[in-house]
Amino acid sequence: MAASRQVDLLEPIDLSEHLDKIQLYLGQVCQIAGISKMQLDYWTNKAQIPTQGRKQRIYDMDAVETVMLIKQAKDKGLNLGAAIEAAYRFRELNGRDGNEPTP
Repeated sequence: MAASRQVDLLEPIDLSEHLDKIQLYLGQVCQIAGISKMQLDYWTNKAQIPTQGRKQRIYDMDAVETVMLIKQAKDKGLNLGAAIEAAYRFRELNGRDGNEPTP
């Protein structure tokens, strides 16, 4: 089969459809969010962010989004407690907590 006909068989891939399968280690989450390992460890405990792994914490994309929302709220001047509350409320209102968005 000619290369051009082979290419015609392919379709664009929407990577966003596969993000739920990605898991990241603590250091990778820190790099993405721009925070220290100590901060992430503290936030994970304080906000009760679910993780997997025994020897090293592993974060799924929902957890990464929560961390990034907390970071955003902290950067806008909220204290950690308020930032955590804002992050979870944002996720709830935008249907990212496993439920439909609240009107």
